[in-house]
Amino acid sequence: MDSLSRTSASSDITNLFVELIAGEGTAAHAYCGPVVMGDRQSFVRDLVDFADFVHLVTLLHGQVPGLIDHAASRTVEVAARAWLLQSLESFAIEREYLGRLCVAVGPLPSTAGHHETSTLIAQQRHAIEMLAQSDRRGCALGTAVTMVLEWDAIRAILDAGAMRLGIEPPTRRLPSRADTLDLLGSLPEPDRISRAMTFGASQLLGQHNGMWDLLEARADIRREH
Repeated sequence: MDSLSRTSASSDITNLFVELIAGEGTAAHAYCGPVVMGDRQSFVRDLVDFADFVHLVTLLHGQVPGLIDHAASRTVEVAARAWLLQSLESFAIEREYLGRLCVAVGPLPSTAGHHETSTLIAQQRHAIEMLAQSDRRGCALGTAVTMVLEWDAIRAILDAGAMRLGIEPPTRRLPSRADTLDLLGSLPEPDRISRAMTFGASQLLGQHNGMWDLLEARADIRREH
């Protein structure tokens, strides 16, 4: 592949991720989007709903090893090593933050259908682990990249709730959006791995959207009872 074609392919994969996050990411979801955008009348005002959010996100992403740990062991792209190392080290801080918030908000809110919720979250976590451990070149990295890009929106919600609780959010040390998009642009042979990367991305976004739908449904059930 000549340099012009490589540049074009790198630009294409970067644009694909930008479009996916904008169209299907957490910030685009009807339940989470208002919080991300700073709406003070959002569900974070109700600490019961926020507690549900914290506990379910922790069940999905608070485990060790997590998505990024798995992806790091499956990624062969040398260009991604420094990015993955920073992501690994920094997400440990995010897990600790989730743990602090779980303690602060108290137990998981009592909601009808708890067993079904636990089963669904376990299924989602398994699906995400499979993506992050895929042998298909690029799938694991695409999932990890999406996780870091998505965490901006998830962190905005966590931080809004933390401030309601009087907790100072820790400094975010994950790779920035700009650095993550730069990584996508620097990958060699992007045309060979773009399909697998975007598959991992779209599947993770689908799992997240399923969780936000579940949280919204649980909030509706609590209000009805």
